[in-house]
Parts: sequence; structure tokens; C-alpha cells
Amino acid sequence: MKIWTSLVVGAVLVAGCTSAEDRILFDGQLYNAKARKVERQFDVFSVMVKPVSKSLKGALKAGTHEAIVFCVNAFGSSDIIWTAGPDVPENQLNIVKDVLTLQGRCPNAR
Repeated sequence: MKIWTSLVVGAVLVAGCTSAEDRILFDGQLYNAKARKVERQFDVFSVMVKPVSKSLKGALKAGTHEAIVFCVNAFGSSDIIWTAGPDVPENQLNIVKDVLTLQGRCPNAR
């Protein structure tokens, strides 16, 4: 898992400096992924990823990437405690209208 985190953090640093044509592909697809803090809890976030119909595997990777970007930018760490994460069985994922929602917390919050 440490290698995956290092690769994603490296991709995050590169992604911040790239143009739209150089966006990161996940499972060969582009996804619209957005992380947002939950209410007034700055360390708790949700990530919405669409369209899941392109590839569930890719959508999960895109959501994980976006969550890591959120935690790194907000708290300087890629650690995540998932409450509804990418590691749950497929039939338990929160997918509504082709949108995957993941939720978690950045444990190293200040």
C-alpha cells in the first residue's frame, strides 16, 4: 500500500501542473471526481465520481486518487480512514444514477 500511496502522491504533484489534455486516466478512462468536506467537519470528506458506467474499477481508482489529493492538500498526509471506501464489496458501494460516492476522514487533521 505504501508504494501505491507514493505513486498517487507523485501523480498528484504532477497533476496540479498539467493541462486538460494531460489529465490522469484510470483504467483507460477519464472521470469527473470531486472531493468536498462534509458540513463543518474539515477532516471528513465525500468524493463523487462519474460516470461509473465507464469502469467501476477506474471510478474507484479515480475516487481514491481524489480523496488522497484532498487529504494531502488539506492536512499534508495521504492517510485516510474510510467510512464508505473503495475496499467494500461491490454490492455495498454507494452508486446512484451513475455516480459513485466514497466517504472518509483524514486522520492527521490538525
